[in-house]
Formats: sequence, C-alpha cells, structure tokens
Amino acid sequence: MKIEHHGARNGVTGSCHQLHVSDNTSLLVDCGLFQGSEAGDENTHDRHQIDFDISGVIALIATHVHIDHVGRIPWLLAAGFDGPIICSQPSARLLPLVLEDAFKLGISRDRALVERYLSRIESRLVALPYKHWFTLLETPEQRVRVRLQRAGHILGSAYVEVDIESVTRPASKTVPALSQVTAEFSGSSLKYKNSTRIVFSGDLGASHTPLLPAPRPPQRADVLVLESTYGDRNHESRATRKHRLKAAIDRALLNRGTVLIPAFSIGRTQELLYELEELLKGQDDLPVILDSPLASKFTAVYRELQPFWDEEAHARLRQGRKPLAFDTLLTVDSHDEHLKMVHHLARSGRPAIVIAGSGMCNAGRIVNYLKAMLGDKRHDVLFVGYQAEGTPGRAIQQYGPKGGYVELDGERYTIRAGVETIGGYSAHADQQGLVSFVKGMKHRPSEIRLVHGDRVVKKALKAALQRAYSGLYIKE
Repeated sequence: MKIEHHGARNGVTGSCHQLHVSDNTSLLVDCGLFQGSEAGDENTHDRHQIDFDISGVIALIATHVHIDHVGRIPWLLAAGFDGPIICSQPSARLLPLVLEDAFKLGISRDRALVERYLSRIESRLVALPYKHWFTLLETPEQRVRVRLQRAGHILGSAYVEVDIESVTRPASKTVPALSQVTAEFSGSSLKYKNSTRIVFSGDLGASHTPLLPAPRPPQRADVLVLESTYGDRNHESRATRKHRLKAAIDRALLNRGTVLIPAFSIGRTQELLYELEELLKGQDDLPVILDSPLASKFTAVYRELQPFWDEEAHARLRQGRKPLAFDTLLTVDSHDEHLKMVHHLARSGRPAIVIAGSGMCNAGRIVNYLKAMLGDKRHDVLFVGYQAEGTPGRAIQQYGPKGGYVELDGERYTIRAGVETIGGYSAHADQQGLVSFVKGMKHRPSEIRLVHGDRVVKKALKAALQRAYSGLYIKE
C-alpha cells in the first residue's frame, strides 16, 4: 500500500490523492483545481494537466464538490480515465452543476461540447448512501471496500474509509464493470485477514456548521490523511459569529451602505442565507441580494435535498419558515441586471447585503461590486471564508485595514471601505475539531499525513496532535 499526493500538500488547493492498493491498481480521492498563487501562471493550463500515471486507476472518489477538489476532472477524463466517479447522493446531484461551470470557464462554452461532456460525467457517476460499505475490487488476492461518512463541510461532503483486505481463499469476482458498481454493497461471503484501513478526511466541517450534522469520527484508522486548513487556530463560537454578523448589518443600516460578502456559490452561501433568515426576522427594510446565477442554482438544489439537513433546520421547516427562500431575499440573474444593481447600490445610499462569488474575489460578480465600492467608507467587505495566498481577497483582507490597495483586473483600487473577517463561518474544522476527530476514534491511527494546509499551519497542528498523543507518527 502506498499513497501519493498530487496536490494540496503544502497548500489548500488542488486536492488529489492516489492510493495504490497493489503494484498495478490504485484509486484517486479527489482531483481538484489549483487556485491563487498555487495555480502558477494563469495564462497556461500546465497546473491543470494530469502529470501522473492513471493507467491503473480503477475509480475516482469525490469527497465533495468544491472546485479545488473536483475541478481537474475534465483533464482527468481527457487523460483517459474511464472508471466510475464515486460520491455521496447529494454530491451526485450537485457535481454536474459544478463541472458544467468549470468546463465553460476553463475549456469551452460550445453547447454541443458541454452537453457531450456532461453526458459523459453523468454516465460515470455512482451515488453511494452514507454509512454503507461498498466493494470496489475483489480478486483472488484482495478485496477493497469503501465507505462514505458525513464530513459536515458542505451538503454531500464525506470522508472516505478504505479497507484493503487479503482474502483467505480464491474469489471469482474481478474489477467491476461500471454497470455492476451500483449494486455491490457489503455482504460478500469471503473471509479475509490482514485488513488495513485508510481514512481520507476530505474537508471536515466545524461542529456548528448551519444545515449540516456535525461529523463523527470513524471507529478506526490505521493511516489517516487529515486536512489542516485551520490547524493553527480555533474558531469563534456560533453565538459570537452571529453577533458579529448582526453588528455588520447594523453598521450598514447606520451608514446606509452595503455589506459585500464574497462567498463560494456552494456551501458558504447557503449557510449565510440560513443565518440571515434568523437575524433578519421582522426586518423588511434590508434586502439580501444573491447576485450569482450559479449560487441560485445550488440554493435551489439545497432546498430539494432537505432530507440531508440537520435537526435544527428541520425544526425551522416544521415552524413554516423558509430558511433558504425568505421574503427579503432577492436574486439577480442576467448580467445587465447585475450591472444595474451595482450602479444602484453604489449611488443610492440604500442599505443592503450582497452575497456574490467568487469567494476569494479573483473572478465573478463580486469584482464589479468591489471596484464600485472599495473606495467608499460607507460600505463594508465581510470575509467569511479562507482567502488563499495570491488572491485579491487575501490582499483586501491584509491591506484593507491599513488603508492599502488591491489590484483588480490590472488596476489599483484604494481600500476605504471597512474590512472584517469572521472566522467562525469557516466550513473547516479548527485545531480543536481536528484533534477531537482523532481523539474520538476507538482505534487511533499509527500514522497521520497532514495535507490541505500551509507549512506553518501543518507544523502547528502536528505539535497539537503530538501533545495529545505521544508516539504518533505524523508526516507533514
């Protein structure tokens, strides 16, 4: 057994991990895009190319549908991968939307090409229910099973348990054809020994993420590949972050300005809407403007996937409330409507909250809002997610409070607007949550591989884990 990391080793984007279960057989966990400074020269696609051998890859497992975990799938298919794409049931509903957008932005907007590509994606999708073992490979020498568990990061997110088992007698089954894959759940009569369990955390959510049940640790892991995005800090409590969000809203009303919230179209946007529905009850004079066609599509799918919401969200539904479709929520669809909205809010003095992508301000409709409003102190930019090194979001976050500037589309914009970061809205577990994930295992791993984090952050998490568990081998 060997694990290779083809991304997210010393950064937080480009997640792609290859688990070799034998000399000529492997599986991939995620295949994501590099972003920010990790993407290198934006004028080339070199970082998108699949530069490792995929001839023995029998399946791709997608932990969730964020672009830094699935965005290289078009290039994986172009490189010749023709195996199943395995994910949770909610992710199977969301993934085609994400990949359609990625294909249009990165490859082609030709309708025929897009439809052909999506047809190919959908034909390869295998939706697994949570908590069920699924036999991926069975040969006379070994059996490989996978199981998805809720990760609490975004709707459909999962961490992956992989069991590699040596069998005690020959088996007749071989690598399953795609048509067989959906039916082969646990129940085999084979006896096995020498079981090794590898757990890939994907992106683990915070325990108080809106809409989603908190992740529960696995019973066991021999090797744990663990994310470390916020491994050097602990988040604010949910009560604190709601208080700070309310303060930002009150400030907007007082200043008659706009609160700009750059947000990922999936996950963070829906969490914010959920919180705002609670905070703005009875307050009809402050519109919440969702200016992202893609986020609007995802929000509609989120509403369809209510069976996967947590108990608190279901309690709101039973009260007749609409957490993702409240009365003061306005959506902006066309580009012309978007430009009119930017112009109106920049000049009207009407308070509003705008949620728009991209989450790191390197593309999308948020850029036009920033260009129009960064120079006006009436407005505020509120960051609720990670800003990668090299992105405009990181520059605004870093230099805005000092009265600095940011470059947007090659032009400098002085930052006079207020800039605030609310860490508690991260959909990633903090240091305490990551340590607790390991602590909660009945049989803890002998080896932990830290990924999906900057070097400094990984060192901090490594130290915290070593304080908690002596003798643990941790590889950064």
